[in-house]
Order: sequence, then C-alpha cells, then structure tokens
Amino acid sequence: MEKSAVVDWPPAISDSQLEALTLLATTYALSHGLVYLPAGNVQPPAPTSVIHAPIALFPSPIPRHLFLLAQTLQRTYNVLYARVATDEKFLDRVMGEVEGVGKVDEFTGQLWRRWRKLRDEGIVQPVQLGLFRSDYLLHAPDGADPSLKQVEFNTISSSFGGLSQQTAGLHKYLYKSTEYYKSSPHLKKENFPPNNTIAGLAEGLAEAHKAYNVANTRILFVVQDGERNVFDQRWLEYELLEKHSIHVIRQSFNQLLHSAKVDPETRALRVMPPNSLLSDGSESVEISTVYLRAGYTPIDYPTSAHYDLRYLFESSRAIQCPSIQLQLAGGKKVQEVLTKPGVLESFLMNEARWGTGVVPREEVDRLRASWMGMWGLDEEIDSDGTTHEGLGVLRARELSASLVLKPQREGGGNNVYKEAIQPFLDSLPPQEREAWIAMRLIAVPEGLGNYLVRAGGGTDGAVKTEVVSELGIFGWALFGGADGGVKEKEVGWLLRTKGKDSNEGGVAAGFSVLDSVVLVD
Repeated sequence: MEKSAVVDWPPAISDSQLEALTLLATTYALSHGLVYLPAGNVQPPAPTSVIHAPIALFPSPIPRHLFLLAQTLQRTYNVLYARVATDEKFLDRVMGEVEGVGKVDEFTGQLWRRWRKLRDEGIVQPVQLGLFRSDYLLHAPDGADPSLKQVEFNTISSSFGGLSQQTAGLHKYLYKSTEYYKSSPHLKKENFPPNNTIAGLAEGLAEAHKAYNVANTRILFVVQDGERNVFDQRWLEYELLEKHSIHVIRQSFNQLLHSAKVDPETRALRVMPPNSLLSDGSESVEISTVYLRAGYTPIDYPTSAHYDLRYLFESSRAIQCPSIQLQLAGGKKVQEVLTKPGVLESFLMNEARWGTGVVPREEVDRLRASWMGMWGLDEEIDSDGTTHEGLGVLRARELSASLVLKPQREGGGNNVYKEAIQPFLDSLPPQEREAWIAMRLIAVPEGLGNYLVRAGGGTDGAVKTEVVSELGIFGWALFGGADGGVKEKEVGWLLRTKGKDSNEGGVAAGFSVLDSVVLVD
C-alpha cells in the first residue's frame, strides 16, 4: 500500500466542489432511503419526516489485501461461533451463573438462567441462525505497514447492512457523476468493491424460513420502541418479500408481551398483528424465525416479564436469530477466552470432534493473527478466603495508557479508555471484575481524514477532520440440525468512520458516520 494513500486523504478539492458534492450526497441519500427518523422523545405511529443518515463524503482507503483477508476470515468466524454456541459446557464455564460472567453480571445471568431452564425442559428447536458481523481496525504501530485487527464479533442485531449498501451506492454515484473532480488516482471504478449486503442477509433469513418448512408462516422482526434506524431494517423486509415471497411482522418487546403466544401442543409461536385480522380471516400468524434487532441491552428488559418473553420465544419451535446461547457466545469474555492457547484450536482443529469439518492450520493461524492481546480482570482469592487484586487488574493498571476495558454490552458507549481506566478500577467492586476484559488498543494509521456530513448542516455541513475507519464484514450461519453441519456464507460489508477524538464507534449511538471502501494497493 502506497504511503500517500494512507496519509493524503481526503483528496484536495475546492470550496465550490465541496459544496457541490455535499448537495449531491445529501439529495442522493434522501432519494435512496439512506435515512433515519428524526430525533425526538415521541414518534408518531407512522413516520412523517426523515433526515439523511450521517455519511462520509469520500470513501475511505483500505488496503486491498486486508479487505480480501477480512472477507476470507469471515467464513472461518462463521463456523467458529456456530460451534461455540453449541458447546454447552464451554458457555456454562465462561458465561454461566455458577462459574462465569453470569454470576456477577445480572443481564448475562438473566439470559443464562433462562437458557438453563430451557435445557432442563428440553429445547424444542435445535436449529439456530446467526447473522454476524466481525469488526476490524487497521493496526499500524509506529508507522508500520498496516495489519488487520479485530475489534469485536457481533452475534446479535448486527446492524447497518442495508444502509451500508446504500452508502456504497452513494459513493459510486458521486464518482460516476463527478469523478470526484479527478482529485485522486485511487478513485476509479475498479477500486469500488461491490456491496450486496441486503441480499446476503436476507438470504440467511430465508434459509432459516425454508428450514422451518411450514406454509403461510412469517418472520418476526423484534424491534426497539422509538427505533430511529428503522429503514436499515426495512430494506431487509422488502428484500424478503420481493425476492423470497416471505412476509415480515415487526413488533417491539412491549407489543409482544400481549400479542405472542406459544401453542402448548405444537409449540408453534403465534403472533397477533395489531388492529386487524389477517387476509385469510385468522387472528394470528405462525412465526418461522425470530430475528432480534432488540434484546442486546438491559434497557430492552425493564421487567422480568420481558426476560420471560425471551424465554417464550426460545421455548417455541421457531428458529431463533440469535438464540440465547448464540448471544452469550458473542460476549467479550468469550472473545478473550478464545485467545488462550489451544482454545481456538479445540473448536476448529480437533479431528476427533469435527471430522471432515477440521479447519486447516493456515486458516486458524490467520484468524488468531487478527487478535490483539487481551485478558480478564478476574479477582484472585487466597486460601483463607481473602481477596486481593489479581494479576489481570495489576497489569491493566500498569498498561492503562495503551488499553481499553470492555464489558458484556453491545450498542456503543460502554467501554473505558486510557486515562479513565485507573479511576474506574478504583471504583469497580472486586466481585464485578469478571464481567470485564482488558484489550490492547489498536494503533490506527495516522493522517487519514474525511468530510463528515450530518443532517441539518446544508451544503456547509461537511466537516473535515482526522478520522478512524472501522471495517465490518457480514456473514450468516445456519446450524444445530441433526447432521451437525454448518451452512454459512460471507455476505457483505460496512465501513463506519468517526472523528479520531472519539473513542466509541456506534452510528446509532451518535459517534460515527456511514462510509464505504475504496481499495488501494
């Protein structure tokens, strides 16, 4: 990768060209569903206005070989997390209430207890669907050639597939319409990789629906009340209907508390749509697949009834996306334990366990090389029962300037960075340390910039700043059937870009903008 491709970005353009690009970008976004609902405490029953999603004006450079590596790694990750999710003993040890994170993290414990109850009663539907996203940053310490390092692996509500495809389309449109004023030799047609994430994610949902194999069933989208990112989800809904003839029902946890029932005889999950009978005269519809775009944060479970609703879903024969155990598999503590010697190999290379499903050593080594150093903050207990700071905490204090602490939370805004670590550790009760991991910070390349465009700024709204870009690769896996196999695919990508001064990376949380890739050699 040429050095100039990293540091001389974005390309130089005039003020009038910047204004023209901003107008073209925002009108394209509004015309192509690259939109959010406006912020507000109360949304009307039906949307009456939208704003464009936060976007980058230029695509951001990613080395071609690292982009291709991330795509290749996704298929190994698909298999890995499918296998982790079906290893009950491993998850009990790492995430359970007796030995693992669940004993100190109430949210994890609530989910794990319901999974244990399901196992005690007998799980009705063993088949599971995962819609995954593996997130990466470029790592270039001391100006070295960049390498690919994983930030996290998402097993629930892996969002922005729809809007990311539209963002890639936006940047291709700007190139076709203006050639970006010939401002960079890297901005040419062959350097814009295709992005068909909508079709890919919908294919995974359609495969689960097909595996359920009952006529006149629908897929349930479980969404958050007041969801602003509704259009990212709608793109999947439209694809399912138009390409697969599969209908979708969208309801929140609060709605489903009243509308969802499980037939005690057939174990079918049935949901009553609001306000009207279905076209065939029935009052409810059978659900083939439960797709969770909510349920990844304690905020989604304000009462025990909401946790019990999650149990209700899982007690049915509907295929879960994700199941509780697959959601637990996405925990930060699992990510940390997988880095320990021999653990990854046990899931991918144990021939006695996986037979012909063994992953070659070369692929396993590539995957392991994508990880930064990380460790747990678990306390140590002396033989007399007294506690003291364990090596994990002492090491985190010593290296705090180069670390991030991560809890078992999704959705952005939960991590603790650098100078905030010492006072945080002082305030963290010893019994809660097991819920946290320490991870070495990724040293992103210096000198990358972009124009970030948020709604409300008009043609003067493009703000130039130094940025960090996070690449996400999507995949899906259908697994848990009688044959023990994993059907999986790598299906697309996203790029999120933030100002370098921001530690967090969530678009929905307000930290990042949507971006796309220009490949550089």
